[in-house]
Amino acid sequence: MSTLQGPAPLTVTEATTTQRDPRDGGGRASRKSRKPVDGRKVKRSGLLTAVMVVFVVYSFAPLFYLLVNSTKTQASLLSTFGLWFGGDFNLWQNIVDTLTYNDGIFVQWLGNTLLYVVIGAGGATLLATVAGYGMAKFQFPGRRAVFAVVLGAIAVPGTALAVPTFLLFSQVGLTNTPWAIILPSLISPFGMYLIWTYAVEAIPTELIEAARMDGAGEFRIFFTIALKLLAPGVVTVLLFAVVATWNNYFLPLIMLSDPKWYPLTVGLNQWNAQATGSGAQPIYNLVVTGSLLTIIPIVVAFLFLQRFWQSGLAAGSVKA
Repeated sequence: MSTLQGPAPLTVTEATTTQRDPRDGGGRASRKSRKPVDGRKVKRSGLLTAVMVVFVVYSFAPLFYLLVNSTKTQASLLSTFGLWFGGDFNLWQNIVDTLTYNDGIFVQWLGNTLLYVVIGAGGATLLATVAGYGMAKFQFPGRRAVFAVVLGAIAVPGTALAVPTFLLFSQVGLTNTPWAIILPSLISPFGMYLIWTYAVEAIPTELIEAARMDGAGEFRIFFTIALKLLAPGVVTVLLFAVVATWNNYFLPLIMLSDPKWYPLTVGLNQWNAQATGSGAQPIYNLVVTGSLLTIIPIVVAFLFLQRFWQSGLAAGSVKA
């Protein structure tokens, strides 16, 4: 009987001569067909890349406009092309003038905005987290009714509630005070809904029951266990609340009449309105520079909070 024999092993010389040069066509073909480590093929689309480039340019064009025109004087701002530098580089002088104009009112507006964001957005995030966690993990009568009310509150735009809120606050004497901005900012139905839906899957009920069996109280369970698992959702709600409060314009416009309580949005619009009417004093260069300074804290907050998304993604995983 004859035995089946496999191919003879190659010698070192044969193995060396049979290897393809990676610079030839065969090497390029092998590299193109090579799969990533995870086994998925990489597909490239020229159309999709072009669309993404258009979106990136569209997103960064306003920022580039602010950066470019913040370097111009009032005269060169109106006489040069808006999307490129022109004349002397006047950025630092514009920043100084913005911070010192009208006895430094811009700095006071910045402080007001930070006050509204820290108390309003921070409080809204805390209340939304507590309420969303309670709705997700506790059973009580009227739970469906609360769910319907929350969904209805999400559907109502904030501008539709501005006038009724003003009439209510005027009756209790809270208009033209910081509380007229802070108290409405504490309510975030959308944030509560996000935490609610996220807590249902992120926090296993078995984990809460095990903590209760070990003698942990509800507050300890929430602050030591639930908050860590809810970190990505909490950061998302916090960013939404911070951006909404920072960019809030219509509510402060109707609530506040004293410029010393204005946020940056209303204050910069007041500077922009100085260019119209009799005795106009246009300060467009300060408006543009102030707008550039206004977006810097938002960018910093986003970059700082982004890492909590990545660190919190694994926090909610449960080993089976």
